[in-house]
Amino acid sequence: MNLNWDTVRGNWKQVKGEVKRKWGKLTDDDMLQLEGNREKLLGKIQERYGLTKEAAERQVEDWARGLPEVPRA
Repeated sequence: MNLNWDTVRGNWKQVKGEVKRKWGKLTDDDMLQLEGNREKLLGKIQERYGLTKEAAERQVEDWARGLPEVPRA
């Protein structure tokens, strides 16, 4: 797990809006279930978009690399 994913998990309330913008097919219920969990996010992206695990991982990693480092609250 990279530093950026720690940032995502630690700041989920702030970051989940960005997740929703990137993957608009994710529902509000999906977002509640994810709770910043990378594996759950990958599974939901695969399910909603019909992607392979590898394709979902690429999307998530590319997205997470573009996030600014957010100080933990």
